[in-house]
Amino acid sequence: MTMTDMTPVDSGIQERVQDVLAKTPTGLLINGQWRAASDGGTFNVENPATEEILATLASATREDAAAAIDAAAEAQSSWARTPARTRAELLRRSFDLVQERADDLALLMTLEMGKPLAEAAGEVKYGGEFLRWYSEEAARDYGRHMEAPEGHLRMLVSKKPVGPCLLITPWNFPLAMATRKIAPAIAAGCTMVLKPARLTPLTSQYFAQLMIEAGIPAGVLNVVSSALAAAVSEPIMADPRLRKISFTGSTPVGKALMKVATDNVLRTSMELGGNGPLIVFEDADLDKAVAGAMAAKMRNMGEACTAANRLLVHETIADQFVAKLAEKMKALTVGNGLNHGINVGPMIEAKARESLEALVQDAVDRGAKIVVGGSRIDGPGHFFEPTLLTNVPAEARVLREEIFGPVAPVVTFSSENEAVAMANSTEYGLASYVFTENISRGLRIGDRIEFGLMGLNVGVISNAAAPFGGVKQSGLGREGGAEGIAEYTTTQYIGIENPWDTLPAETPQSRQTRGN
Repeated sequence: MTMTDMTPVDSGIQERVQDVLAKTPTGLLINGQWRAASDGGTFNVENPATEEILATLASATREDAAAAIDAAAEAQSSWARTPARTRAELLRRSFDLVQERADDLALLMTLEMGKPLAEAAGEVKYGGEFLRWYSEEAARDYGRHMEAPEGHLRMLVSKKPVGPCLLITPWNFPLAMATRKIAPAIAAGCTMVLKPARLTPLTSQYFAQLMIEAGIPAGVLNVVSSALAAAVSEPIMADPRLRKISFTGSTPVGKALMKVATDNVLRTSMELGGNGPLIVFEDADLDKAVAGAMAAKMRNMGEACTAANRLLVHETIADQFVAKLAEKMKALTVGNGLNHGINVGPMIEAKARESLEALVQDAVDRGAKIVVGGSRIDGPGHFFEPTLLTNVPAEARVLREEIFGPVAPVVTFSSENEAVAMANSTEYGLASYVFTENISRGLRIGDRIEFGLMGLNVGVISNAAAPFGGVKQSGLGREGGAEGIAEYTTTQYIGIENPWDTLPAETPQSRQTRGN
């Protein structure tokens, strides 16, 4: 049985909570100023571990969204002309401030999203690295100059900022998903309107204030939290001055945004849903594979698009693997992430927990066996037990849909070809994981598997220096790495007349000069 710890948070933590909430802006950031919504509207942000209200924020209206894109468009020209070194130094100052305020940011994430403090601290480190990485990339977005092959032109190719961007972030990684978009946009010279997730806007609000302290000019970063996503996205996406949208979230919402984006032919970056396979071959190091499965499945309580959704295990080692994994899952402690020793926090909201219950019940009704967990945990907060399922039939919803929670279904395979076919039997193609001691096999699977990311003998692979993104219905474009800044630039080519064609009529002397 999974352990639970519903101990009340101690008074020392409570004092820190009140302090950090008091420092977090609750208004809309438009043109460098925090302000109320145009109609005075607000919405509440709740703690999913206690169901208590943490803060009340201004809820942006269509008028506020229009003001935000006005500010971004007005600032675009001067920001684009700002030297790359200046933008780089802004990002570096922002990175330093994130390190200084790491405890505040981690605490906010645990409060509004539920992840244990240790995991929140890890996200602060990961999210901060995008600021540092793009501070180093800002001055290295190279163009080129060359002669046309025919010799009649000189060709100047340069990179320019694409222009004002709409950035829409999800609730599960409140800091890292913001910095992963904001940092390359700043490095490229783009202005932005950021729409944080309704469920977890506090971290973004706090981070935006850090950007102000770092010296970001008015209008470059605008933040419009809102209870109604459409109130922000619709007017901004209809504005002809918008040049790009970057969205991280569900595939259905991403598809809807892409349809709207066609009207103004917007550049789009879409990081959407996943149904990641974790394949364990018969020659795998079992302890390494179990550790990798725990990391890939249980990180962020399974509420990650990169989570291992399906554990595909060779039939000859399945019993051993399940026994070891069950032991690890039973040792996890569920509770309020603010308390010491908690491994698994709450689900983000009640309907997320209800979705997990439905997925587990559907699998059981079809013949699956519950090895560990399987139930909600009563009390305040949206808690669900870490759950391990075996004998899961192929038609079970838990194998076909994105789980987004601490539920791990195990199925078996008998050959490499079968494993690849099972892994690829989904419309998604984001993250995948392979465990084998045969490196040739691992690389061969990499060639065959239809996923944008693959971890080979490792369960966590995200890194600011690596390109992140999927194929098929998991999205378009890449974030992070050298590829990330390219998403925020456009290429311009200037053809220049051949300088030799401007010479006056040649004389013997000019021919001699040209020859030299």
